[in-house]
Parts: sequence; C-alpha cells; structure tokens
Amino acid sequence: MNAIRAKVASRALVADDRLPSIRGLAATMGVSPSTVVEAYDRLAAEGLIRARPGSGFYVSSAALPPLALAKDQPQRDRAVDPFWVSRQSLDAETGALKPGCGWLPAEWMPTEALRRALRGLARADDAVLSDYGATRGSLTLRRILMARFADEGLEVPPEQLLLTASGTQAIDLVCRFLLRPGDTVLVDDPCYFNFRALLRAHQVRIVSVPYTASGPDIASFEATLAAERPRLYVTNSALHNPTGATLSPQTAHRVLNAATAHDLTIVEDDIFADFEPEPSARLAALDGLSRVIRIGSFSKTLSASVRCGFVAARADWIEDLVDLQVATGFGGPSAVATEIIAGVLSSGFYRKHVEELRRRLARA
Repeated sequence: MNAIRAKVASRALVADDRLPSIRGLAATMGVSPSTVVEAYDRLAAEGLIRARPGSGFYVSSAALPPLALAKDQPQRDRAVDPFWVSRQSLDAETGALKPGCGWLPAEWMPTEALRRALRGLARADDAVLSDYGATRGSLTLRRILMARFADEGLEVPPEQLLLTASGTQAIDLVCRFLLRPGDTVLVDDPCYFNFRALLRAHQVRIVSVPYTASGPDIASFEATLAAERPRLYVTNSALHNPTGATLSPQTAHRVLNAATAHDLTIVEDDIFADFEPEPSARLAALDGLSRVIRIGSFSKTLSASVRCGFVAARADWIEDLVDLQVATGFGGPSAVATEIIAGVLSSGFYRKHVEELRRRLARA
C-alpha cells in the first residue's frame, strides 16, 4: 500500500492510470498475489484507487489534491494590471511560455482533426461559407451540448441555450444584461486575470473571497455577501483557474444557500470541465439554472483560433441575451467555426483526445 501511495504522491501514477496487474506487482515485490489483492482492496476502500470490472485497478482523481503553491510564504498585498497580463500573453512570440493563461501547447491540440473538419467544409452549403450566423447559433452544436449537459444531470432545453462568439463574449453579454456601473461583483482570490479586466471595462466594483482546495472560503463568502451585497459572483467550479482546485459538494451546497439568501446570481465558467477525469460538483446542475448561469467555450480543448462560446440560463434571460448579441455582434457565432467544432465533438476522436490530454496534464 505504501508503494502505491508513494507513486501517487510523487505523480509517477496519476488519475486514470492503470495499476500493475495483481500477479505482476506480486512478482515485482516478492509477495503473494493474495497480499496484493488485499492491498488493492484496502486502497480502493480509502478512495485512492478504483476497480473497473474486467479491466483492473485505476488511480482515482480524488487521489491527487491540487498542488499547494507558496503555501508557507507570507501573504503580500499586490496589484496586478489584468490588461497588461493579457497583452503580454496574447502578443508573445510563438513558442514563448505563457504561465497562468491556461493555454495548452499547440502540439497538444487536435490539429489533424481540425484539418479534417476544415477539408469537410469544402463540401458545405454555400450559406455556411457566406452568411451571418443564426442568432442562437448552430442547432447541431447546441444539440451536442444539450446531450453533454444531460450526462452530468443538467437538463437544458433548446430555449435555454445560446451560442456566442467566444467564452469571453458570453460573460460580456451576461454583464451587459445584469450589471450597471457601480454594481458590486464578487470574484475568487486568486481568479482568472481576464475576469478582472472584463469587469473593470464594465465599471463595476470588484470584491474578492479567498479560494481554498474545496471552493471559496465559505465563512468569508457568507460574510462578504452580507456586508457587500454583490449582484454577481463569477467563478470556475471545475479545475479552478489558476489554483486547479475543485468545488466540493458540501461547499457547493452552502454557496447556493447563501446565494439564495442574498439574491445573488452566479456565473459558472466551466471552460476546463473536459480536463477532469471524474466530474465534480457543478453549481448549475445542483441549481437547475435558477440563479446560476453556465458559460463555457472550446478554446482550451480544441482551438483558440476557431472560437465559439455558450450560455445556458433561464429561458427569459436567454431571450434578452439573444437581443444583446444581435445588437453588439449582429448574429450569432461564425457558422464556419460552429461547423468545425460540431464535426470534431461528434467524432470518436475527441473522446480519445481528451483522455490523452488528462494524462499529459496530470504528469505535467
């Protein structure tokens, strides 16, 4: 058991890695197979590993807590210009490292699948190559998203889903709809740097709450809601940016209770969801899109060059967001972009691509 624990702790074994066979490990360690069986059973009971009938034992995602960054360092006041960070990352030379951005190297992305999808566009209708996008976006891609939501227990009918030009535009539309200059918005500390840049552009007041390994510090969260009365809370639930932490069911429950008590709307950015080996708690699924708005995009898993985002929210809110998208962008996302994304997502290749990404990310 200690040998397996040590390999997991050092990340020689990572989430979804298959453990050695019972006979193989018994031979390597010079013990009987029954000893290995008992060790594996005990580790499975602890939640460190899990059994897949007929396949073997695998490392559980729960076995790998987020890496602690500067845990023992003193906390210092700091002021970071999010616009400067964005410019540095967007204008950097090809190949330059971009720490903190959440972007994967180009060689990790499914470029061959994208090329196949691009070649397939040569056979598309002329309208796909020349017309404006529909106000709600591609019906094909929306149906794919609806099926993916259903897999996590979130029922999203067509009237509650809107495709946008990007994930950033999705948040921008929500801010235009719900906020006015001077309103207070709650973010995590730390949070994705462009959340702050976008909120500054909307001239709102930003307050923050410390983020822990299981979500926002709930005592601080509840106290901040009572004292500051924020209109909106913008956060990541799965694989929080930049900490990598994951929202626990207990914290999610208390966050939603506090939001209800203080009439808070939550924007849940789920852009890294596909990187999770096992799905974690989602505010939108627990809330049923009553006061939670789910947004996301495909920039991190497919391509930041072929951009498309989405918003899942209350049907009456979606109607107003459609009008805002028409007013600010005249139509929905590019039909070319949505055709490419739908083609890749509907292929068996995408599932294999994401599984490989999870392994590479865990090791990195």
